[in-house]
Amino acid sequence: MNLYFMPGACSLASHIILHELGVEHNLIRVDGASKRTADGKDYLQINPNGYVPALQLDDGRVLTEGPAILQYLADSHADKDLAPQCGSFERAKLQQWLNYTGTELHKNFGPLFAAAATPAEKQAATAKLEKRLQSVERQLEKTPYLLGDKFSVADAYLYVILRWASQLSLPLESFPSIRHYQERLAKRPGIIAAQKDEGLA
Repeated sequence: MNLYFMPGACSLASHIILHELGVEHNLIRVDGASKRTADGKDYLQINPNGYVPALQLDDGRVLTEGPAILQYLADSHADKDLAPQCGSFERAKLQQWLNYTGTELHKNFGPLFAAAATPAEKQAATAKLEKRLQSVERQLEKTPYLLGDKFSVADAYLYVILRWASQLSLPLESFPSIRHYQERLAKRPGIIAAQKDEGLA
């Protein structure tokens, strides 16, 4: 299968899970400006939305949207136990955290990455993120991972978002549980391998 990615982008979460599962895959880099792939294709023909990740299966079918890809990969390798069983309360909790990470954290980083954002917009985004991170801190005060004692695909997604916080010097001093969580996850072989592949470590 092919994973279309940009280094350090949210596609890193899917890349991490591919390594966690031990799934053979090809990495195809996408240029965000030109929307061309490293192998010369028009990325908009693969994902008309133009953003990463996109996962192309061996039969040519394409899946987009990070949370959908993460759950598909986990369900395709259920023996690895990276997502609770479909239909269970625990699965709904996984979806809760994937949605929270995507809508309340991921999207609010937009102004911090945008060159055209004003200082006021960046300050407002930072304040909103710090408020949203309080919910994550409260959860990680109680459990080592978002769903309890086991690493899940939701943790891979959250790790990538928290990596952005460090990259942008978003202060995390007031979130000790988050910082310890970051340090612990950074030692996972799957995370180390994915970051190395993308030239991030």
